[in-house]
Amino acid sequence: MAGDFGKVAVLMGGSSAEREISLLSGGAVLAALQRAGVDAHAFDPAQSELWQLKAQGFERVFIALHGRYGEDGTVQGALETLGIPYTGSGVLASALAMDKWRTKLVWAAVGLPTPRYQLLDEHSDLALVAPQLGLPLIVKPAREGSSIGVTKVETVAALAPAYAAAAALDPLVLAEEFIAGQEMTAAVLGQRVLPLVHIEAPSGAYDYQNKYFTDAVRYRCPAVLEPALAAKIDRACLSAFQVLGCRGWGRADLIVQPDGGFFLLEMNTVPGMTGHSLVPMAARAAGIAFDDLVLQILEGARLG
Repeated sequence: MAGDFGKVAVLMGGSSAEREISLLSGGAVLAALQRAGVDAHAFDPAQSELWQLKAQGFERVFIALHGRYGEDGTVQGALETLGIPYTGSGVLASALAMDKWRTKLVWAAVGLPTPRYQLLDEHSDLALVAPQLGLPLIVKPAREGSSIGVTKVETVAALAPAYAAAAALDPLVLAEEFIAGQEMTAAVLGQRVLPLVHIEAPSGAYDYQNKYFTDAVRYRCPAVLEPALAAKIDRACLSAFQVLGCRGWGRADLIVQPDGGFFLLEMNTVPGMTGHSLVPMAARAAGIAFDDLVLQILEGARLG
């Protein structure tokens, strides 16, 4: 089966703020493919022009680029033009999912639950944000991942510096209602939702450092939930994936409240594949080893 894939490029690194994590994800994917006998090679778009993929005879691409230029439809569009099948979501779904504001607009239009929010820019009256959304609240750039630029704002005085930190990364900034509850994530593989992961971070800080570089976070997979609630969440997460037009694989992040209510936060179309990552964890709970997970994702590579 490995020979059926032809020459495979694992796109990793890139030029986004998540380059470091992309290199870790891509390295893990590359090693898994090579263990399976796939003719796989690393390809860093920050060091080589994408057109070289065609010139070098690559027949399929595994996208392990996180953040901008990898997860936002940009590289997907280039691969469509080159005619090289690639893993994960297409151009439109990638662009939508990367944009947390437009993701919310789509989800709200079909009745999927997502926290209330306000868009912020340099003309916004920040004094009005807290009275409308309450405190604490979350401020974040709309088109970054891995919790980069995200601030939990506890006081009105902290809102302006939180906005400045997010705006330094993206002119489109969201202030979002803070939802208290259990942080969870739902991995989607094909049209299947894998077991839910419950994330227990120290002081609730599931930030960049805790996501990738510490062992302070505890994970429960499968999450301990009433079966009916777990099934309801699975259906909502699959709907959230499908309504954005996503395909192949992805990961929905959400908060589950003590009363069983839940809110969808965002959709990741190129989730992490590092040693701390959540999709491999959910796959293990479903009986899918890491190498098999990587091969299944690669099998789904396509155009259009």
